[in-house]
Order: sequence, then C-alpha cells, then structure tokens
Amino acid sequence: MARYGDQGRQRLVENSSRHPGTRVVVTGATGNVGTSVVRALAADPVIGSVLGLARRKPALEIPKVEWDTVDLSRADNEDRLAGLLRGADTVVHLAWRFLPTHDPVVTWQSNVLGSQRVFEAAARSGASALVHASSVGAYSPGPKDEPGVDEEWPTHGWPDAAYCREKAYLERVLDTFELRHPQIRVVRMRPGFLFKETSAPEQRRIFAGRYAPGPLLRPDLLPFVPDLPGLRFQVLHTDDAADAYRLAVLRDVRGPFNLAADPVIDAHKLAELLGARIVRFPRALVRTVLAAAWRAHAVPASPHLFDAVLRLPVLDSGRARDVLGWQPARTAEDALNAFLRGVRTGAYENTAPLAGRKIG
Repeated sequence: MARYGDQGRQRLVENSSRHPGTRVVVTGATGNVGTSVVRALAADPVIGSVLGLARRKPALEIPKVEWDTVDLSRADNEDRLAGLLRGADTVVHLAWRFLPTHDPVVTWQSNVLGSQRVFEAAARSGASALVHASSVGAYSPGPKDEPGVDEEWPTHGWPDAAYCREKAYLERVLDTFELRHPQIRVVRMRPGFLFKETSAPEQRRIFAGRYAPGPLLRPDLLPFVPDLPGLRFQVLHTDDAADAYRLAVLRDVRGPFNLAADPVIDAHKLAELLGARIVRFPRALVRTVLAAAWRAHAVPASPHLFDAVLRLPVLDSGRARDVLGWQPARTAEDALNAFLRGVRTGAYENTAPLAGRKIG
C-alpha cells in the first residue's frame, strides 16, 4: 500500500511544481458537485493544482487538474488515501454514495466511515483546511417560512432517512475533529438541492431509477403537480455552489454556511415551470404509493427521504453573503430549468456518475 501513497504524493508534488500556488485535493470529484468544483478551482489563478479523486477515473481533461482513484469505503486504502492527500493545502470532501437505499450498511461504510478516513488523512497530511459537503439534510425539521433558519439550527437530521442520518452524524464527527485539530480550518457547506444540466443522468438514476425515460419527462406529459403539505424546498445551481466552495478554499473562514437561491420552490412554482396544473393530494396517499414502489424496487428514492424533504427547513443564506462574500448568479428557477433541459436532451459528462446511459 505504501507504494501507492508514494505515487500519489509524487504526482501532486510534480503537478504543483508545474503550477505553483494553492494545492487542493477534491474527493468525489466526478459527480454533480465535484465536476463543477474542480472547474471553479482550476479557473482561479491563485490555485496552483487540483487532484481529483473518485472511485473511477474520468475521461475529462481540465487544465491544472489531475485524477486518481481511491475507494473510501475500504479500510485497506487508508495508507493510499493519506499519500494522495499529502502535500495538499486544502482538502475538499465531496464524495458521497446515495445508492443502494435498500442497504444502508453499504452507504454507511462509504459515507460515514469513508468520510472519517478522509478527515484523519487530511490531519495526517498536514492540510491547513478541510471543506466538507454537509447538506440541508443535516438539519432537524424546522419552519418552512422565510427568511429561514440560520446555521445555529440543530443538525440532528431526520433519523429515518439514511441520507439525513449520515449527514447529521458527520456533523458530530466534525465537532470532535475540530476540538482535536484546532490548527485545521474546517468549513461545512450546507446547500439546498443542487442541479445543473449535466447532473440529469445521475439524479434521474438516484431518484427515479435507471429505467426512467428522460425524453418522456416533458411538461405536456406531466398534466399536474401534486400539492402536498410541506412541499416547499430550496435549490441552487451547482456552479453557484462550486463558487462558494472556491471562496471557502481561498478565504480565511470557518464554520458552516447555508447555500440557497431564491425563490423557494413549492407546488405553485413547479406548476409554472412545468406548465401543469396543481392537484391537492393527501400526503399519506403519496407516501403509500412511493413506499410500495420502493419496496418493489421500482424506484430507488425511499419513503423515508420523502418524509425528510417535507420537513426540511427553509435556509437563511445571510452568513454566506456576509462572511464568505458569496451570492448565487442564478435563480432557483434557472437551476431547475437547466436540470429539466438536461433530462430531456440527455446531457451528460465523461465521468461514471454523470455518464449518459441508454434506458434499461
């Protein structure tokens, strides 16, 4: 294992000598957020080099970006991971596994145990900063009204949903990590739902399943939008979130930051975007149908995540504006329109998570 760590460390040193400046390692660099973050970092002249890590190496060529592979769920990769992170000024941890929703042990091994390995490897490597991808899903149920909750709102998640449970658990892990490593600047990003055009293949598979026919998801084929109690959430274009990560890497900031764009999305706003009418549905009926489909393995999105979404609080992003100096360049409608455009056109990128695949 040591030889893999030596190779990764040597690659980072060689790359940094060609591009002097801040050195950043990004885990989960090939997904929806990762592809935007590595591009945002590489485009900044202060950043000298970026090493993107993922389970599978992508066919992407981005100036100042090199790629390597590592499986964070494997304990026997700890030495390799430490070698890959050595020499980095900042570690941006984005890696996350959403599936399989029917086996939370698998996601726990990747998301929780894998994240802990990244945190410890960052400390061993001598990194001065760690930027972690938390989520609105880490928050406890809260108010749906604006202006929303700030970063002091409790982060206990919705315990029945594996995604929320894992995000909330890592908040506690980072609490301890900060006490043990006060010399490391820790930033926690808590965005709403993130969308862009090329994220459509990944998100369609995560929420609707690989057999969902994207070309059929057209407004004229969606005659109504269900108006459910609690259906009120926030979204953000992934590229705007990536800019917040870039600022967190370069600026001397710490702590959590809520990230969201206006307006808040509800059934009425969805109906406008889709050109559909609104139909009031009982929450229990929709949940029953979703639960049956999930148990039959017809859809990957679990009813527990459905419960969580209807309870997520609306976020106040004032701290990101005032402390980080961040503002989204696009509206929430822009982000959703980009995603819908990607679903219909089959937009994709040359990475395993974002690859376009034929239905079935």
